Amino acid sequence: MSILPDNHFYWREKDGVRVLVSRLLEDHGFANGFSTRLGGVSPFPENDLNLSGYDEDSAENIAENRRRFLSAIGGSYRLASCWQVHSSDVRHVRDHEDAADGNFRMDALVSGSEGVLLGVKTADCVPVLIGDTRSGAFAAVHAGWRGTVQSIVGNAVEKMIAEYGTKTEDLVAAIGPAASGRNYEVGPDVIEAFREQFDRPEHLFEPTQNGHAKIDLHTANREQLTRLGVDPERISVSEFCTMERTDLFFSYRIEKRRYGKTGRLMSVIGRR
Repeated sequence: MSILPDNHFYWREKDGVRVLVSRLLEDHGFANGFSTRLGGVSPFPENDLNLSGYDEDSAENIAENRRRFLSAIGGSYRLASCWQVHSSDVRHVRDHEDAADGNFRMDALVSGSEGVLLGVKTADCVPVLIGDTRSGAFAAVHAGWRGTVQSIVGNAVEKMIAEYGTKTEDLVAAIGPAASGRNYEVGPDVIEAFREQFDRPEHLFEPTQNGHAKIDLHTANREQLTRLGVDPERISVSEFCTMERTDLFFSYRIEKRRYGKTGRLMSVIGRR
């Protein structure tokens, strides 16, 4: 199977670690990367780059995998991530000293500080990285279906506006590998939640059976950004589906059911 990204992204490789990089974000001064499962030390089943999930992997493995991943990103950064709970909450990381890994319960982070690298973890949910080309502020967002319904992307942008005076016309964004609308099936409760919160969301669904449907969260998050005023030409969307490409990415839906465990990807952004 081809592993070539589309023209909006390219591969960066170092010592067996392969990272998907957004050209758009990089061209506007933002270090960024969407991890793959390649080049690590975790037994998922072997040599996998698992970057979180301490109940299913050793702390030593995760620490070494993160070291390798951050080395591939390059630069000197302190990583700030969070304990993700499928919420709509956003944390402001004010400076290098304020950066801490995993001790806060929320699903998006915003910063404008040099030396800080914001990271969110996924294994089918949608990672969204956002940069403000004027102020240099940036955000990392974990958007599962619950976060998408609650417009966590919009909440992150609002936090950037409040803290950095961001204007949406100055934003660029990259939406990374996630379960696609070709494969991500949901039930009536999810469909109803989207109908309550979205204006005419039928185009996001492909009906399957018994009231279920496949849902396109990539498109949902892209449309939330454009409704805020972000130029559609300044939003890159990865074509990779994590459920289809378990040779490259972890997929909770595929691997948790098949093997009883799965690793976690990480998507990061900071100022170059």
